Amino acid sequence: MSDFIKDGLARNYLAGAWVEGDDGASIAVEDPGNQQHVADCAKAGEATLAKALDAARASFDRGDLADLNPSARGRLMIRIAQEIRAIAPEGAQLLCRESGKALSAAHDEFEEAAQYFEYYGGVADKIEGKSIPLGPDYVDYTVFEPYGVSAQIVPWNFPVSIAARSLAPSMAAGNATIVKSPELDPIALALLGTALERAEVPAGAVSILNGIGADLGARLAASSEVDQIVFTGSVATGQHILRSAADNVVPSLMELGGKSAAVAFEDADLETLISSLKSGIFYNAGQVCSAMARVLVHRSIYDQAVERAAELANGLRVGHGLDEPEHTPLVSAQQLERVEALTSTARQDGARVAAGGARLDRAGYFMAPTILADVDPASRVAQEEIFGPVTCFTPFDTEAEAIAMANGTEFGLVAGIFTRDLTRAHRVARKLRAGQVFVNEWFAGGISTPFGGVGKSGFGREKGLEALYNYVRTKNIAISLKG
Repeated sequence: MSDFIKDGLARNYLAGAWVEGDDGASIAVEDPGNQQHVADCAKAGEATLAKALDAARASFDRGDLADLNPSARGRLMIRIAQEIRAIAPEGAQLLCRESGKALSAAHDEFEEAAQYFEYYGGVADKIEGKSIPLGPDYVDYTVFEPYGVSAQIVPWNFPVSIAARSLAPSMAAGNATIVKSPELDPIALALLGTALERAEVPAGAVSILNGIGADLGARLAASSEVDQIVFTGSVATGQHILRSAADNVVPSLMELGGKSAAVAFEDADLETLISSLKSGIFYNAGQVCSAMARVLVHRSIYDQAVERAAELANGLRVGHGLDEPEHTPLVSAQQLERVEALTSTARQDGARVAAGGARLDRAGYFMAPTILADVDPASRVAQEEIFGPVTCFTPFDTEAEAIAMANGTEFGLVAGIFTRDLTRAHRVARKLRAGQVFVNEWFAGGISTPFGGVGKSGFGREKGLEALYNYVRTKNIAISLKG
């Protein structure tokens, strides 16, 4: 067991050291697959946060990362990637138990985290400004500068990979960063501090703190010592953070909710659609902001598609994450209750339950894989993010009708198109209100493809080169050569 856990307590990584919570406070973490206690995690509060903010400011003012040769900064990040892979076996076990996800999925998170550091480490020395021609009497150029202290509030559905998704470009740009971990599953993310420690990240350049979102997260977002806020989570919490950011006029990056739609036309390959449905809504028990939450199917193949989807849902192997099942529990009792309540509301609004529809009678927070058919596009279940293993099927007759339904929510994170007609795929993709459009495969793309939404799905982009420029600001330098 790594040094970050002492006497059963997972500690905070504060400016290169492992510390306990304010006044010895802690948060109990349970396994959602069997409701057993996993460990306690030190609970950071006002005092710990103040130390982290002071350390981050001091690190930035010293230029620990910003003044480091960009190539050396890139090599540091490659070392972090190597150390992440070294802790992955231990980290995956912890993440599987505290989040409920399959062990292989937990390991994938650590691998993806390592890849983020490799990717942004490779571009740390390529953040280049430009020369602007103003005539022979002037030299004018731009440079990119880090913001300073980046505050990053991480969600519980993919704590390790999402933390790396923001932390890596932040470091590549030269910022000091404070990561606030989710209280439901903070332990594996705390372990990430071990990789930073072993890679010899300068003290103060990164801190990882665990605490209650309404307390620690709110304090971090409202701090006048913060120069940037990065948040992934619910719309309601994002709006609260934005109000704090507005008070201090702090730039923010928001990746919020989704209610993404897949549009399957009459020539769609059903095998491809059902394969995408399996990963699109049942991976991580549907606790994915870019999940395939709605499936709009041409009426000519609608009944067949619903039948095939129900067969898939009913046939998924359910179990604890350590047993590598196809379907895992939700993260908490509260999440299970919310998903079950929304599903019940769908029935009242006229939806037909083609599969699932209720919690499973077993230890843990398991919701049955659920297919809702004949869902009214205006109903609550079609408009509100469920964040569970529940998807809504609705038929359509025309392309225009499908586009209108797909765009008919307040969200705009991702969308999908299933068709053999690539001309139609290009045409429809341009009309869909989403930050990313998948064609014939849900979750197509990777670390190098920009990700983010429109509307209430947020603003700014993570992943890809576009993300890097969220972590720097442009300075123009104009020099007169006259006289």
